[in-house]
Amino acid sequence: MPKLGMIMEQAVLTEWHKQDGEPVSKGEPLFSLESDKSTIEIESPASGTLQVLVQAGETVPVLAPVANLLNAQESRKPDEGAAQPSSRLEPHKAGQKGMPAAKTASGVSASPMARSLAKKSGLSLQGLQGTGVRGMIVAADLLAAPAVSFKATPLARKLARELGLPLETIPGSGPEGRIERDDVHAAAAARLKSTAPPAPASAVPSAKAGLPLKGMRGIIAQRLTESWQERPQVTLVTELDVSKLVQARRDYQEKTRSKISYNAIFTAACARALKEFPAVNARLDPDGLKQLDHVHIGLAVDSENGLMVPVVRDANTLSLPEIEEKILSLIERTLAGTALPDELSGSTFTITNLGAFGIDAFTPILNPPEAAILGVGRILARPVVIDDTIEIRETLTLSLVFDHRLIDGAPAARFLQRLSELLQQPDLMIGF
Repeated sequence: MPKLGMIMEQAVLTEWHKQDGEPVSKGEPLFSLESDKSTIEIESPASGTLQVLVQAGETVPVLAPVANLLNAQESRKPDEGAAQPSSRLEPHKAGQKGMPAAKTASGVSASPMARSLAKKSGLSLQGLQGTGVRGMIVAADLLAAPAVSFKATPLARKLARELGLPLETIPGSGPEGRIERDDVHAAAAARLKSTAPPAPASAVPSAKAGLPLKGMRGIIAQRLTESWQERPQVTLVTELDVSKLVQARRDYQEKTRSKISYNAIFTAACARALKEFPAVNARLDPDGLKQLDHVHIGLAVDSENGLMVPVVRDANTLSLPEIEEKILSLIERTLAGTALPDELSGSTFTITNLGAFGIDAFTPILNPPEAAILGVGRILARPVVIDDTIEIRETLTLSLVFDHRLIDGAPAARFLQRLSELLQQPDLMIGF
C-alpha cells in the first residue's frame, strides 16, 4: 500500500484491475485505493504474475504488502518441478541483513513488518500461527488471520479514537461483526442526535426516518460541529468598490490572451496580506499559539464527495498566472476524486467563494485548525453615493471569520482592511 502523503496512514483497496494469477506488465493499472478524500489508481511497479494477498474492500496500513509479483520460475506449479513460490512477505534467512527476526515483549517471534502492522491494527500477536522461518509471524499471517480477530479496521480505530468513541459501544457491520469506518460515522451521528435538545412536538415535521451520516458527509459533519463548539468565532463584514479590479482583470485578459479567475486574484491578495499580518496566519498547537512562516491557501470546492479544500502551497511565492494554473489543476483533480491527500490538507487560511450562486454575504465556519477563513460574495453593479452623486459601481462583500482565542478584533480588522486595499487598488497586486 503506497504512502501518498505525510498524513496518510491507511487506505481502502477498492478494486483490483487484474485478477489473481493474471500476468501484469509494468505501468499497467493494478488496483485502486480510497483514502478519506480521494480515489487513486495505482500502476504496477514491475512485470510478473499477480498473487493477490488483500481482497478488494479491505483497509490496509500504508507500506503493508497487498500482492506479490512473481517471475516465470516462481509462477510454476510444484508439479512442474519448480520450488514453491517465494513470497516477498517471508523474512530473510537467519543472519541475513535487512529483516532480522524479532521477539515482542511477550516472547512472540515476529518480523518488524508484522509488529508494525499489528500495532497499527490494534491486534495481539498472541495465538497467531507463524509461517515464517522457525514459526516466526510475518505480515501475511496477520492479513490472513480470521476476520473475527480484526475487531475494527485501522481506519475505524483511528476515527473512533479521534471522535472519542469507545469501540465496544459501536455495532460492527463488517464480516464477523468487524467495525468499519461507516459504523463509526453512524455512531458519531447517533451521539450528536442524542445530545441535541429535543424540538417542540409541534415543530417536528412528519417525515420518513433519515439515513445516518456516513463517509465524507459524516467526516464533514463531525469536524464542523467540533469547529463550532470549540472555537469562539467572530465575523467582520465589509463592502468594497471593486470597479477598478473588474476593469483591470478585463484589460489583463485582453492583453495576455489568457484567463484569470477571481479565485486566483483573491488567493494572491490573501497571500500578500497574510505575509504582512502573520497573526492571522496562525494556529493553536499543543505547545501554544504558533504563527506560521508558510502561506498555504485552501479553496473550498463543492464536489460529489462533499466539501473539499484543495491547497495552493506557498501561494505568496507564486505569480498570478502560476496561482491560476495551480488552482485549475487542483480543482480538476478534486472534482475527479483523484487529488492526493497532501493536496487536500495543510492549509493555513481558507477562501470560500459563493459568488457564483448569487450570494451577497454569508458567515463561513472555520476550517480547523486555522485561525481565520474568508467568505467571498458576488460582484454586483449597484448605485453608490460618491461626492454627493449617485454612480453605478461594481461592489463586493467580504466576510472574515476568525478564532477570537487566537486573534483580537483590531488585528483581524487591520488584516481585512489591508486585503480590501489590495482588491480596490489592483495596481498594488502582483501581475496587474
